[in-house]
Amino acid sequence: MMGKPTGFLERARAEDPYRDEDARLRDFEDLHTRLPAEERRAQAARCMNCGVPFCQSDFGCPLHNLIPEWNDLLYRGREREALFRLLKTAPFPEFTGRVCPALCEKACNLENDAATNRDNELYLIETGFERGWIRPRIPEHRTGRRVAVVGSGPSGLAAADLLNRLGHEVTVIERADRAGGLLMYGIPNMKLPKATVERRIRLMEAEGVRFLLRTDAPHEITAEYDAVLLCGGARKPRALNVEGTFAVDYLTAATRAVLDGGRPAMDARGKHVVVVGGGDTGNDCVGTALRQGCASVIQLEMMPAPPTERAAANPWPQWPRTLRTDYGQMEAMRRQGADPRVYETTVKRLLPGQVETVRLKGFDPIPGTERALTCDLLLIAAGFVGCEEATAAAFGAERNQRGNLLPPDGSHRLRDNLFSAGDMRTGQSLVVRALADGRAAAMEADAYVRRLHE
Repeated sequence: MMGKPTGFLERARAEDPYRDEDARLRDFEDLHTRLPAEERRAQAARCMNCGVPFCQSDFGCPLHNLIPEWNDLLYRGREREALFRLLKTAPFPEFTGRVCPALCEKACNLENDAATNRDNELYLIETGFERGWIRPRIPEHRTGRRVAVVGSGPSGLAAADLLNRLGHEVTVIERADRAGGLLMYGIPNMKLPKATVERRIRLMEAEGVRFLLRTDAPHEITAEYDAVLLCGGARKPRALNVEGTFAVDYLTAATRAVLDGGRPAMDARGKHVVVVGGGDTGNDCVGTALRQGCASVIQLEMMPAPPTERAAANPWPQWPRTLRTDYGQMEAMRRQGADPRVYETTVKRLLPGQVETVRLKGFDPIPGTERALTCDLLLIAAGFVGCEEATAAAFGAERNQRGNLLPPDGSHRLRDNLFSAGDMRTGQSLVVRALADGRAAAMEADAYVRRLHE
């Protein structure tokens, strides 16, 4: 028997609570507080002995985490065993436990009353660090093969971690001043504390991974290493027909200010902010602008508002394409008294101190619906359209129609000893999918270098 079959009947779902909105809007500290260990074990008991655990299927976790198994161990108080069962498949639970949208929970047999898998995994990994269970795992044997990973975002770190565990000598090349990619600069500190990212980087260094920062990777490295993995992300932002500040540039400046002190290079203090884009990045811009002390913030979304209930064509266990109100929007409601989101609307043109918006039907403007909004800072969070051309050109890699480095056969190998992984290969996606793709690329690269030297 695994799990407590009646647990979900005896205990209501309880997530890690948000900090008070007024308090958290005054800083960039963690959004949440944590439930005590006793309650966390009780929440793990809600994961029942499913006949078919969809949480670890393709509808659920891309890493195929053994969720019922480690939930059962947590429920029984065997926390260390639960942690190492989790770590069999999850390289960085401290990241996914904070930023993953928890596909596994949406695929849970309990549906809207799902087990709190994300909070449970975060509890396990943080408990492991607190109690000294997480220590450098240094390979007993080295293969003598050298592998370079270009980019230190989720896919790059996941690939580097696995390749190092397989015994290769791994060098991660990152052009920024800190490692972590979007984990460091694309996700705000209150959502993913940067001390958490730095802690993992230091652990990987202790395990033998080498990080070269402030370094561009020339194509010549393909001759210097047995394999090279391109994990540079989908870094080319989608532009609008008007000029504005790209969201990732704004979030990067905000995070640098948090880490280094002082005011950010792009500051929303006292400004009327308009954010174009309704996704996670747009929401992060809303939350960041509020913390910087903006005068107001509005979030424009080209698409209609999603339904509040699943559509017939979107059944469980698929990810529910329903209306979701995230922390930034909740904070804007608290500060401004209204939802900041305006649907089926985009920016038509810039005016002095204003933007002119227009309503849309489909993607077509509706004449006569123009409206002027006060705007001192226009943030563009309209997504990404593939990897940067310069990166692809530097390695002679051809981008597909979507701007990605996806080999025609669907593998990770571009040619010879050159591989791609993560958003650079698949396009903009989730952190957890980038982790899974980085690990898959690492396995292909490992097989390649071993065959090469047989």
